[in-house]
This record gives sequence, C-alpha cells and structure tokens, in this order.
Amino acid sequence: MSDKLKQDINEASKIFILTDENVAPFWLPETEYGLGCKAIDIVLKSGEQHKNLQSVQRIWKTLMKYHADRNALIINLGGGVITDLGGFAASTYKRGIRFINIPTTLLAMVDAAIGGKTGIDFGGGKNQIGTFAEAEDVLIHPDYLITLPQRELLSGLAEMLKYGFIADPELLQVNLENCKQFILRCGDIKREIVEKDPIEKGLRKILNFGHTLGHAIESHCLTTDRPLLHGEAVALGMGAALWLSEMKFGLDAAVLQHFENQLKMLLSETEISLSEADVEPILNYLVHDKKNNDDKPQFVLLEAVGKPIWDVEVAPKWVEEALLYIINKVC
Repeated sequence: MSDKLKQDINEASKIFILTDENVAPFWLPETEYGLGCKAIDIVLKSGEQHKNLQSVQRIWKTLMKYHADRNALIINLGGGVITDLGGFAASTYKRGIRFINIPTTLLAMVDAAIGGKTGIDFGGGKNQIGTFAEAEDVLIHPDYLITLPQRELLSGLAEMLKYGFIADPELLQVNLENCKQFILRCGDIKREIVEKDPIEKGLRKILNFGHTLGHAIESHCLTTDRPLLHGEAVALGMGAALWLSEMKFGLDAAVLQHFENQLKMLLSETEISLSEADVEPILNYLVHDKKNNDDKPQFVLLEAVGKPIWDVEVAPKWVEEALLYIINKVC
C-alpha cells in the first residue's frame, strides 16, 4: 500500500467500500483486511444493466444514512461498472468527496479505473450522464485477476489491443499468456494522453477507437437475451473502424486481416447472434453518442498503426457497410 493511499485512509472521516455481488464473496474481506480499515460496505447487483441512476441513488442514500461528510472516502472495488458508478456518486455527493479505485477486472485495470471519467447509462445510451473526476489513487494488483472468468479476461484484452492500434504496436501481440506484463504499459499510455487532454477536447478522443460503433452495439445487445461485455462490443467496433480506415485512409489490409484472427479469440467465450435485422436498431443508438457533432457520429480511424485520426465524419452508408462487414465476419 502506497504512502498516498495510507494517508487518504487515515484522513477519511468515514470509509465506504463499494463493490458488487460477484466481487464481494472473493475480495471484500481480503481487501478490508489488506487496507487495515473499518469500512461500511455497499454491495450492488452486478452487470452493466445496473449502471444506472437507481444504483447511484442507493449509494447516495447509504452515504446520507451514515452521515458521510465531505471528508468521507469511497473505495470502488470492482470492474468498470463499479469504478464508473462509484466515481460518479462520489463526484456528485455534497459536490464531491474523495474516491479510490481498486479495479478487479483486466478491462478496469487498463482503462475504466484510470483517467477520471465517471458516469452511468441513461435512456438506453452508454455513459450519457457523468463527470470528469480523478480518483485520489488507483491500486492495480494482478492477483485480483485470479478469480476472473476467461470471458472477462478476453474482454480486457480488447481494450489492451486498442492501445496497440493507437499508440504502441507491441501491444498488438497481447494474449492471455502475456497480458499481465502489459497492464502497466496500457495504464501509462492512458495517463500520458489524459494529462495532455484531461477533458477530451482533442487528443484524448483517440481513446475512443472502436467505441463509436462499439457502444452502439453494446447498448443494443443489452436489450436482447444475449448481452455483450464491453470489450466484446468494442472488439466488434474496432473491426468496423479498421475496415473504414482501410476504405478511407488506405490502412494496410494486413492490419485488418491480422485482427480478424484475433477477433475469433476475443469472442471465443461468447455467442454473437447479430444479423442484418440488427443493423438499423444499432445505428439508431449512434444518435446519442457523446462524441457527435450536430448529430453526426465522429469516428477515430487509422492512417496506420500508431497514427490515429479523430473527429472523422463518416457517411451513413459507409457506417452501415462497416457494421454489416463485421456482423458477417462473426456470425
């Protein structure tokens, strides 16, 4: 435990640990013991479908019940849903209290827990309500991955590959065997980008590679009986973005061909049941994408690996073609 983390815990008037019902049985007692603090536990239902205002209200009500003041501390112990939820609840309670993220999934370790984005889903759209608020500290410990299902690990690999496409080609070689050695590298890349553009006015937008269609696919699949994990939807979004990059900017076709093989691995623990009938409802979600400019979706595409371009406006017919391309590849 870092000196900063010890100081944050010692200075807190009250400590709350937010987690979910999947993480709590494995890691809540061990984490409380390791931190050496007496905490009030808040255990939520797990899953993206619970990343909503009702869950935030439950957190706020618990904070109020135990008279949490502005010196209280929330420790978010979980994956991206928990770090997003907990960060949002903390950043808005009494106009902001401190919070610490302890990510327990690979995806959260390399992405969601870092960078100061918090939020909830609303009105059927991903992360429609949120704030920019930095965690006081982010504690990364690979031991938390021991209990993670392989499907969740693969979801995290997709986000790690994203960093390979936008910044470091070495990360395109990441797999289940070597992923732990690249966790800190991914976090460093994100921190470097966020430091240059903390509230996403320019450079930080490259972190959305694969996320424009990815979020739309994820939102649509949440309305079906076969929801996708965030990384799975982003993997599909990256495939579509690579196809568009080849069509618009002449990206080397070998890049997409190589990713198609990786895509089989990334989706090997789930069943994709999308068809042409899903195209229209998926595209409808693009209307609510946070990155839109005058209702027009803005994509991150590649001139080459490590050379991303942001704010690329793509004609609707090309977006549809890209989506059909990736659906036909995986279904």
